[in-house]
Amino acid sequence: MKNSSLLLLIITLITACGGSDSDSNAQQDPVTDTPTTPTPPSPISVCELGSSTINWDALLTENCDDLAQYGLFIDPSTPTSSPVSPGILYQLSTQLFTNYANKHRFVFIPEGEQASFHPSEAFDFPIGTVLAKTFSMPYDTQVIGAENEVLIETRLLIRRATGWTTLPYLWQDGKATLIQAGADIPHSLNHQGKTESFDYHVPSRAECKLCHQLNRDGNSTISPIGLKAHLLNHDINYQGQIINQLTLWQELSMLTGLPNTDDIASGAAKEITHAPNLFDTDADLTLRVKGYLDINCAHCHRAEGFASISGLRLGFNIDHTSYQYGICKQPPGWDGGAKGLSYDIVPGDGEHSILAYRQELSEPKDRMPPLGRSLTHTEAVAIIKNWIDTLPPSLGNCQW
Repeated sequence: MKNSSLLLLIITLITACGGSDSDSNAQQDPVTDTPTTPTPPSPISVCELGSSTINWDALLTENCDDLAQYGLFIDPSTPTSSPVSPGILYQLSTQLFTNYANKHRFVFIPEGEQASFHPSEAFDFPIGTVLAKTFSMPYDTQVIGAENEVLIETRLLIRRATGWTTLPYLWQDGKATLIQAGADIPHSLNHQGKTESFDYHVPSRAECKLCHQLNRDGNSTISPIGLKAHLLNHDINYQGQIINQLTLWQELSMLTGLPNTDDIASGAAKEITHAPNLFDTDADLTLRVKGYLDINCAHCHRAEGFASISGLRLGFNIDHTSYQYGICKQPPGWDGGAKGLSYDIVPGDGEHSILAYRQELSEPKDRMPPLGRSLTHTEAVAIIKNWIDTLPPSLGNCQW
């Protein structure tokens, strides 16, 4: 009896201490009292894998919460300079206006890959390409330098296997965080002696698509806006050397299909169109205005764009004396505003042309472009009106 009691005590102690023939990691379900298998730890996101190089895996597969997780810049808190190789700064010859923001643009093309040249449309970029554009707002539009700016947002456009993806990041306390729904950031600046206070709007991902979306053959796709030949075909300073930007891309094996650029005049390839800066008074006025309207308006005002139903076509290569460019053309679905205007462009009369007027208006139903600005680009509107004034009235028959 004593031996039996001793044996029973030993068995009880072994059981209480967890001794058994089964897996030592097995757990007991408190409800059913049956063994369960513990849940394995979640796999680490590729966004969390730190690296001294660009995190290409994350760029191709995940929308990282923190911009720094992609490793695009040597100093993650300074997205305005020093991109990690093979990233390179690129510059447009004329700018899309965003409340006088300064913009810092970089393109990252994977090693061994190239963009394909197109004479009029945005270049075709390989899978893995990243376009990074950082917006910084000045406190005074007449002062240049980082100390006069505050970082607001960085937008990424990433070419993945499924197409282009838009990712907007908001800067706060030296860190850029992905936002889905957009944000309004109060800001004040001095512009030519006048204080402007407004809300800078950081777009949501859905709003990004409105501008970058093209509809072709029943399919909706996202596409870059500014990376076109006529906006890239100009001289830049690259590591102390003045060189045509397209020629540089070719020399760096970033671009294929570029026409012969041996014949260079004033740094611009003669065989390729060139959109001069709107404020370059030495350049042709018509080309200056058309370049500005192309970068600010043509991504929507084209057959495949968001504003296709308007019938207005403002691409750089569209004939500016034509009805489709707005000559004596009446826009559908707009009431003419307080001025009661009727035509997009009235040749010889910029003051009564809707094309210029709607760039002055601020109400959401009237404002053009509808996204991206809270302030009026007064200097640009004045130049556009002046250009319309130079157009001969004989171009069209605007009935009053």
